[in-house]
Amino acid sequence: MAETASNILPLGTQLIDFELPDAVTANLYSLVDVEGERGTVIMFLCNHCPYVKHVVDEIVRVANDYRVLGFGFVAINSNDVDQYPEDHPDLMWQFARKHNFTFPYLYDRTQEVARNYKAECTPDFYLFDGEQKLVYHGQLDSSRPGNGHSLNGRELREALDALLGSRPIPGPQKPSVGCSIKWKYAPKE
Repeated sequence: MAETASNILPLGTQLIDFELPDAVTANLYSLVDVEGERGTVIMFLCNHCPYVKHVVDEIVRVANDYRVLGFGFVAINSNDVDQYPEDHPDLMWQFARKHNFTFPYLYDRTQEVARNYKAECTPDFYLFDGEQKLVYHGQLDSSRPGNGHSLNGRELREALDALLGSRPIPGPQKPSVGCSIKWKYAPKE
């Protein structure tokens, strides 16, 4: 498995709207449907990636802990399902159910949303504040498959806690690391 680090999206970047179908309910979701009063976490995930599989249960714990505090969460799968059929929406709902997702799991068929966010890997985490400005883009924590580090969501939790307490987000922000997004064709530069 080749590690790919997330791209840099400048802090302060404005939250970009989207309208995508949820793999579980088939309902269309846009930004207004998923954003939280205090902030919004956008996560790029997929079904097959060993990095996602390693952290998915902690992602659900973080979402459950912070949704009640006014944060919105949404997961987006942008992989090319022709290359990776295990990421197909027909299987996304099974993955979401198996891991008890309490947030929408959206399918980005055109990959436009991933390109707009400069997403590069799965998992990839973006935290926007209540004014829809990017305040954190980085890893969930330092745990990776087989590295022995504690899986605790530390970095994302610290960013959420700082935003909740109106404090600066701790730095430096370390990029997320995972599998590359499986593009249908080469990304536009």
